[in-house]
Amino acid sequence: MGLAKARMFSVKPANLALLQHLNGSVLGYKDVCWRWRSSAPRQSKQISWPLVCGLMLLCLGIVSLFTGHVASDLDWYSQRLVKQRLYFKLDGSDKGPIDIWKSENGEHYYGCSKRSRKFPHAVRERSSNGYLLIAASGGLNQQRTGISDAVVVARILNATLVVPELDHNSYWKDNSDFANIFDVNWFISYLVKDVTVVKRVPDKFMRSMEKNPYSMRVPRKSPPEYYLDQVLPLLKRRHVLQLTKFDYRLANDIDEELQKLRCRANFHALRFTKPIQELGQKLVTRMREMAKRFIAVHLRFEPDMLAFSGCYFGGGDKERYELGEIRKRWETLPDLDADGERSRGKCPLTPHEVGLMLRALGFANDTYIYVASGEIYGGEDTLQPLRDLFPNFYTKERLANEELKPFLPYSSRLAAIDYIVCDESDVFVTNNNGNMARILAGRRRYIGHERTIRPNAKRLSSLLRERDQMDWDTFARKVKAVQRGFMGEPDEMRPGRGEFHEFPYSCICKKSGDPEPEQEEIKEQGREARKKSQF
Repeated sequence: MGLAKARMFSVKPANLALLQHLNGSVLGYKDVCWRWRSSAPRQSKQISWPLVCGLMLLCLGIVSLFTGHVASDLDWYSQRLVKQRLYFKLDGSDKGPIDIWKSENGEHYYGCSKRSRKFPHAVRERSSNGYLLIAASGGLNQQRTGISDAVVVARILNATLVVPELDHNSYWKDNSDFANIFDVNWFISYLVKDVTVVKRVPDKFMRSMEKNPYSMRVPRKSPPEYYLDQVLPLLKRRHVLQLTKFDYRLANDIDEELQKLRCRANFHALRFTKPIQELGQKLVTRMREMAKRFIAVHLRFEPDMLAFSGCYFGGGDKERYELGEIRKRWETLPDLDADGERSRGKCPLTPHEVGLMLRALGFANDTYIYVASGEIYGGEDTLQPLRDLFPNFYTKERLANEELKPFLPYSSRLAAIDYIVCDESDVFVTNNNGNMARILAGRRRYIGHERTIRPNAKRLSSLLRERDQMDWDTFARKVKAVQRGFMGEPDEMRPGRGEFHEFPYSCICKKSGDPEPEQEEIKEQGREARKKSQF
């Protein structure tokens, strides 16, 4: 009988875990035992009190551990629920489908990369630790990541940044220099308070050097500490230092003020040259003259992309041979299982599959689409199914035939024109997680979470395989379900997720009043460029 009472009572101390003092302490176990002893019947004296208190201590520990986890989990889930309810309330998705053209929740956010008053001004050229030469690698948007990161690294090192060199030897084979693509004077003047930038190392200084500038390659995603410990001593000793293959060489997680500098460099300082900007805005204007709203699709279905992915797209032995030959360019690529890669969501969708996804989401047959892409593998035969689904199909070649000729020998300048049209589109659709997709997704988040759709390739792959086994309404309903969370809504962005260039969380704020001047600056630049393109 006494044991039964002991078991009944041993549950009650679990509630004591909730009765904490202000300093976080709990009622002592001696108090618990004393109260139990004073209220127990006399015949229970035969019970071993140390044993009972030990059992109660064990129970209390287990229950406290359990309730502590529950409390923590409940707190986490409650925050998620509040956030989700706010999200649903804002975009109306609890009452109906998401607006495919616009993120209503995005209106509550804006880009905020303004420098803090506590952020010291840039060190002048004469007082800096030396000249930093940067050799960016890859295509246009890969180079863009390297350039914006180079600005931050120069700031970390208190170095004078020399206008970065662009890669002339990559797959793209474009001999364009920085000044051929970006407005170099604007780049220097915009960053004047953050980093001192010069067009070249002074000739007098170069002549006095006994050796050529020392070159080194830093590891990918290096933190600021690496640059201070390993690079700064070399810079001080050599006075001129070159960092090669500079792409994604700076860690994602760095100080917030440095993150904001990253955004200022990427979203403000890097402005295209006047000829590129004017032609890009002309194409935007021509699309707007035909339709109030349009989609821009970055297909990224070029032969090199498909070969690198290791995927198979139904072209038989001819495709396997052709893509296999291209894969030989990369000696370190492993052999991949094409079906396995597709089931894991590692393969880009075909143009036909992109069209099916968009139609299933609700974009009508008369929607105007702009396709940004280089050479499509399979040519017009590959594109035709997408054209059938969206007859209002345009490319830069179709919109600007003669005007495009001066740019044709330069792949990076052509990519810059596509970048402008995609940036100005009402909806941007990516087909892989490449550099252009990441850079544009980050910029569109920065300017107000403009609708950006990224295929949930992992879930869509199984749906597309089973497409013939279900009616269209069922397929469309399932596509809409799997695409939730892949539509560019603000709640998709979390600190530490993915590349900072794609998720610039430190540079996006929630509106509490009027937007910062820099957001208006972006809009004003666009308005001015559009006015110029009309004349």
